[in-house]
Amino acid sequence: MKNFIVATDSGCDLPLHVLQENDIHPLKLIYEVNGKEVTDSMLHEDCHQFYEDMRAGAAPKTSLVNMVRFMDFWRPLLAEKLPIIHISLGSGVSGTYNNGLMAIEALKEEFPDSEIHIIDSTLCSVGYGMLSLKAAEMRDAGASVQETIDWLETNKGRINTWYTTDELKYLYRSGRVSKFGAMVGTALNICPILNLDLEGHLIVQERVRGYKSTLKRITAIIEDTVENPQDQVLYFCHSDIPEKAKQYGDELKEKFGFKDVYYTYIGPTIGANCGPGLIAPFYFGKYRTMKGYVKEG
Repeated sequence: MKNFIVATDSGCDLPLHVLQENDIHPLKLIYEVNGKEVTDSMLHEDCHQFYEDMRAGAAPKTSLVNMVRFMDFWRPLLAEKLPIIHISLGSGVSGTYNNGLMAIEALKEEFPDSEIHIIDSTLCSVGYGMLSLKAAEMRDAGASVQETIDWLETNKGRINTWYTTDELKYLYRSGRVSKFGAMVGTALNICPILNLDLEGHLIVQERVRGYKSTLKRITAIIEDTVENPQDQVLYFCHSDIPEKAKQYGDELKEKFGFKDVYYTYIGPTIGANCGPGLIAPFYFGKYRTMKGYVKEG
């Protein structure tokens, strides 16, 4: 018998069937595209259409999960009379986590004996999907709520990720790159390397000229930061460039000896800000720092 319930949201960028197979409950996020409100289906075919719409000129918008939506999502789970561990999108990029904290306090009035723990993942996308899978694994192995929370809090800073794209117009549209930066970067074929600091704030780590050179630089950073690749799966996200993602992901698997590579789409939550063309490998390695990547020695 399970000791607790694992929950997250659709921004974790794991397909719906993966969460269902692992008994993880997803709060499906809502976004707006072409004036229409859409609930994230967590299906790859719908992600593809989402990016096709962006290529055609759509500028989708996302919004925070408010207190009411959190409360409506958690109420049916509380009926199971079990503690809930909810892994959230990092507070460094969204206020969703803080709304979750307020929702927990509000639910205490309805359910005085309720026990909901919301984890600030400090991550985006499949980074907190990885934490959700680990929480489910620990639950199934009989771990306690506190043992699981302790593991998540201790190890979330060990998940590394490096984003890059050669489609700067979408980063400009979302405010991640200035208009001048996007124009110069496009003209000079400069690609940004973005990552997250220890608290989950997005950092432009470096700017490299040429897409192939950018991938080589990311490979060098991974070589310096990855730990025990033979014991872990490399999770690889992309925003509708499956062929490019697979080529680079397979190269990383061969070079570093990862057990496997799991490819998945970057969903609408992050995709609305990055647009098509982004790739992002995720793996366990050295702890992230508040300054991003700093080579030792």
